Parts: sequence; C-alpha cells; structure tokens
Amino acid sequence: MSIDDTSSASGTANFATGCDDPERELTSSVSLFEGDEGGLELPQRRVLVALLKQRFITAQSHPKEWKTLMANPRLIRSRLNDMFLDLHLDAGREVAYKRQVVPEGGGRFPTLLHDTAWSREETILLVYLRTRSRSEEVAGTSRTYVDRQDMLEHVATLRPAHATDHAADGRRAIKAIESLNRAGLLIGASTADRFEVSPAIDVVLPLERLQDLLRWLKTEQTSDPTAEFTVSLAGSSSDLGTTDALSDEDAS
Repeated sequence: MSIDDTSSASGTANFATGCDDPERELTSSVSLFEGDEGGLELPQRRVLVALLKQRFITAQSHPKEWKTLMANPRLIRSRLNDMFLDLHLDAGREVAYKRQVVPEGGGRFPTLLHDTAWSREETILLVYLRTRSRSEEVAGTSRTYVDRQDMLEHVATLRPAHATDHAADGRRAIKAIESLNRAGLLIGASTADRFEVSPAIDVVLPLERLQDLLRWLKTEQTSDPTAEFTVSLAGSSSDLGTTDALSDEDAS
C-alpha cells in the first residue's frame, strides 16, 4: 500500500480498528515505528507473526493472540492471502494454522511453507497421540493425557526385528518425545513424566492421513530404525490435497 493510496489506507484502518467514523480515523494511527505503513494494530501483528512462526497456535498456547484472532479473523486471513496462504480455524478445538493455497487453474504458488522430516520414532508417536486423542474424544473426554513410559513402551513394540541396539533405540524414543514437546503437540515441562496431548494433533494430522500412516506402520516393520520420513501434516507445503501422507525422503 502506497502513501498516496488514501482511500485504501482509510478503508484498511477502519477495517482494522472497527471504526466507522472517518474523522476519528484521521486522528488515530497504527504506526509503530518511523516510516511504518502497516495497517494492523500491534496485537494483530503479533497474531500474524505467531501464525507465520508456528505450525499452529491454540487458545491454550497463545491465549492473547487467539482472542485477537477470533475478534477479526478476516483481517488476518487477508494478510496471509497476500502471501499465498489461507487461514484455517477450528473454533471447536480452538486451533488455528496457515495452509498453502492452490491456483484455480492448477500449478503451485510460491510458498513459505516446508515439509518436516520426522524420525521413525516421531512418526510412531504422531500416530499414537492422534489415536489416543481420537479414542478419548469418542469416549466423551475433552482432554487427553499420556505418560512418558507408555510412549516409550509403545515405540519399543514397533521396533524392527533386526534392531538389536536397544539402548540407541531408547535414546531415539526419548528424543522423539522431546521433539513433539518442542513442536507443541505434547504440553508440559520437557522433563515431565506425563503430558497433555494438544488438541492441534486432531487438526494437523487428519483422519485420512492417520489411516495412511497406520497402514505404513503395519507394512514397514523392517525399516531402518534411523531413517527419517517426510510426513505431510496439515499446514506443510504438501498440504494441497493431492500429496501422499508419507514419502521416503531423507532429511535435508
């Protein structure tokens, strides 16, 4: 937006502040620094930055940003659209994330998103958390909790038959728990023995992808235990509705 585009600037400011009085709008400003031509207020900019930096945000992980987002999601969506991204909101689970948009005529737009390489143990835990969350939801439980020891034992049950270095396997399983904790899918202190499963797991790993991963786990018992895989969670660059849930690619 240029400085001379006064009609556009006025409309954007009115939209951002919810102000319908042109005279009042002229006396207000969202400028935060010298030369600032942005049209968002500080809380709205914080929402945009959080969405760009994180795979997802939730009402629990980002309460202030969530409240601001829900007050005017259309405005944040418009800024994401400028970057070929769309805003996905799950009001029930209170989860929001960005996703790549697809041109109407086919092809792909430039993207800021990327696929994440997950270790075998991380992939197993993604499926475990999603399955546990789904089971609790069906049972009518609103929150899901998992024990560290249960996760470690679950990973061990899916260890390939030829993997005899149990100590190394155990270390990778511990590292997988730490990774999912940093990703925000396991809520709690990194050293905790018990975690809450983020409701975001149901959003970023949809049921159809869960089913694909379950089939993979049943057929890949002989996989290299140190291999890494690119799991296309919702919000990644492959979230276009046409990409396989799992592709064998080494981490770059």
